Amino acid sequence: MTLIRTFDAEVPALVLRLDRNPFHHGTLGAVRSLGRAGVEVHAVVEAADSPVVRSRFLRGAHLVPPGPLGARQFTELLLRVSDRIGTTAVLIAMDDASAIHVAAHGALLKDRYLLPNQPVGLPGLLADKAELAAVCARAGIGHPPSVVPRSADEAAEAAGALGLPLVAKWSRPWLLTPVSGLRSTTLVRSTAAARALYARAECAGSRLLLQRYVPDAPRTDWFFHGYFTDTQAATGDTGAPEGPRCLVGGSGIKELSWPARTGLTAKGRWQPNEEVEEAARRLVHQVGYRGILDLDFRRDEGTGSYQLLDVNPRPGAQFRLFTDVGGVDVVRAQYLDLTGQRVPHSVGRPGRVFMAENYALLSAAMSLGVRNRPGEVRRMRATGPGAGFQQNPGTAAGPTDERPRDDDRSTARVEGPRQAGAVTAASAVGRRRTLVERGGAGGRDWEVAWFAGDDPRPFLAMLRAWFGRGAVKAGRRLRPPPLLPYRTRRPAPRPREPDHVPPLP
Repeated sequence: MTLIRTFDAEVPALVLRLDRNPFHHGTLGAVRSLGRAGVEVHAVVEAADSPVVRSRFLRGAHLVPPGPLGARQFTELLLRVSDRIGTTAVLIAMDDASAIHVAAHGALLKDRYLLPNQPVGLPGLLADKAELAAVCARAGIGHPPSVVPRSADEAAEAAGALGLPLVAKWSRPWLLTPVSGLRSTTLVRSTAAARALYARAECAGSRLLLQRYVPDAPRTDWFFHGYFTDTQAATGDTGAPEGPRCLVGGSGIKELSWPARTGLTAKGRWQPNEEVEEAARRLVHQVGYRGILDLDFRRDEGTGSYQLLDVNPRPGAQFRLFTDVGGVDVVRAQYLDLTGQRVPHSVGRPGRVFMAENYALLSAAMSLGVRNRPGEVRRMRATGPGAGFQQNPGTAAGPTDERPRDDDRSTARVEGPRQAGAVTAASAVGRRRTLVERGGAGGRDWEVAWFAGDDPRPFLAMLRAWFGRGAVKAGRRLRPPPLLPYRTRRPAPRPREPDHVPPLP
């Protein structure tokens, strides 16, 4: 199906991500989504050799300063980037830390950026794992029983009460540093492990949350993406009810994930689920959220209920899955809304598939390896190519934990102030752009995260960095231990005789 719409692309956009992950395909998706619409797109990235910098749809890359960013450093960064862009821009936060900082310092940024009308502390409240249980209780949404221990003894008691294994989460995972060696989520199998984790709370920078483990099973992991606003002008519906309403979005199911069956969506399918969508609407109305929201659910096979596991106050990495028949996704919807344009009525595309090639390859390879391992006791996915086994969320997730090295930095564009008369992406295509979105041939409707015929360079850069990093890590594992220099064995020293021997009696 094809639908043509006009898109006023005069206002530039800044895609913001503070998380230092060069393999974050959601950032590339946002750059391409807006860039293909003719918007002049800038991005804050972790390094000049990040794969997203290779995109032909990126006008300028602006580097995150090294080290942790406090409130002052964050606002200085965004004000400096604004000076380089040269005019007001729409700001799209792509990770929790960015969304929380933007909401907290919106008063200082509102003259430079177009932002959702968000309560100051709301993104931080929703992203805090320890606060989510209370939010769910007020909204009447299922949430696994959880305990925030105040001592190591309480952590051990909670492990006994909740049952083993259980899930341990740091309440504010965006505060974790690589130096700590901690992961945001860990599967705990003993009371001793619960005690040990509690002892690391000071290093983690936030509270420890212990949560009942909801067993995974085929077709139990669901997610929701949506853009919410109460702007009547965005829809043209003067009779719209008060409170946030979802303009674009939907529910989907994980078919592949990495780490296998516990991690991010490597392959997902748009599948309507009224229970999941109703829970999302109920949560938004309870807290008054406005903007882009990503929710993760797991269906409890014992009760048949959907348990809300995670709330992300920003786009999920797979947000492009929920692109409607007119080509509008949650990022484009926010751009249209904040620039005063009408967001047309959204018509969904159920059955549409999104796949992150690098993670899907790992997940499928892991599943195949487990199937062929003799004598392995495991639970396998009954259907689909995403068959996998239960893996400890606390284990490393492959080569994504280290930055790539790429000596070819010729395409990195760190921009200065806009020059008068400069040709921008928006001016090159005209102030208004016609969007044409088509499904795949033969009824196939899918999209991959990295490869694109009209923008192949990020895919090639990702492959080079991904396999290069994987080769380095494999080499470290296979490298034999260093040999000690050969030394002739010395005879044992003889006992030393005393200088004075007393006479015998």
